Amino acid sequence: MSGAVQVMGHLPGGRAVETIALSGGALRVRILTLGAILQDVRLDGVDHGLTLGAPDLAAYLGPLAHFGAVIGPVANRIKGAEAMIGGARYRFEDNMGGATLHSGRAGTQFELWRIVERGEAHVSLAIDLAHGDGGFPGNRRITARYAIEAPSTLRLDIGAETDHLTAMNIAHHGYWTMDGGADWSGQSLSIDAEHYLPMSPENLPTGEIAPVAGTRFDYRDPVRLDPQKTGRIDHNFCLARARRPAPVPALRLTGRSGVSLRIDTTEPGIQVFDMAPLDSEDFATLHGPPYGNRAGLAFEPQLWPGALHHPDFPSLLLTPGTSYAQQTRFVFEAPRTGPRTGSRTDP
Repeated sequence: MSGAVQVMGHLPGGRAVETIALSGGALRVRILTLGAILQDVRLDGVDHGLTLGAPDLAAYLGPLAHFGAVIGPVANRIKGAEAMIGGARYRFEDNMGGATLHSGRAGTQFELWRIVERGEAHVSLAIDLAHGDGGFPGNRRITARYAIEAPSTLRLDIGAETDHLTAMNIAHHGYWTMDGGADWSGQSLSIDAEHYLPMSPENLPTGEIAPVAGTRFDYRDPVRLDPQKTGRIDHNFCLARARRPAPVPALRLTGRSGVSLRIDTTEPGIQVFDMAPLDSEDFATLHGPPYGNRAGLAFEPQLWPGALHHPDFPSLLLTPGTSYAQQTRFVFEAPRTGPRTGSRTDP
């Protein structure tokens, strides 16, 4: 039943994790109260799910901890696991060899969100973070609203407020595949970005804002992906220099079948992760087909990572009395008839 809430399972401490089923137009989705996770996306006429997920809670307490989650308060990386905020130095959990990834164990992806309001095609969730959680300042409230808009768009609005100057960079961390096969080979990717952020050997932004022209990161025209030829991708693509007032087309992933996802977002950046280095043995115990390397592509609309250490990046500071507002639209299309053209094979 659409809009229905069911208990999926219980956390080790006994708290219940619920699922919320939404439907509208040609879309059916399932949301978890754990991490505000987008667990499943189904499009009429397509016989496989379009986002990677699992039916069992144990998977989300293990290898799928980031899959489909709303990650905050600071998604992505913080160099040195520390930063200056408002003239004071704050230290965070070091969970990435000298850096903080996805806010460490204090990340919203590990927390239970409460259901604020729901209907057949929408649900609003919220979470409160206390001052000092994970080392971050401010008593903060974060909200996430999923809504299906006919015929086949899933809209995600994320908001945040604080009572103290803080850092805020929230990202939805979905893993996507349009074909549902073993990996993303043969799918076509385009990204509306003229620049990207090069990474250091420690997988941190170097501070350079590099043009994509003449590099393997040029996806302004569709590129047909090939695991044997496509180099590693775990980079932020720079869509703009500041958050836009309304969503702008940022990225499109098209399957060999013609099923496609277009992401429109207000955010000035989008992280693309190729799922290449993950150990497939970590997924062997999942119910259903286990995921292997490159099973999907992660797309994370966000402010630019590394901004706490690179002041020329768009600021991710949030001040009391102001509101953080992000909107992302996931627009799905069913297969087109006839041959498709216009994609080049990645060199």
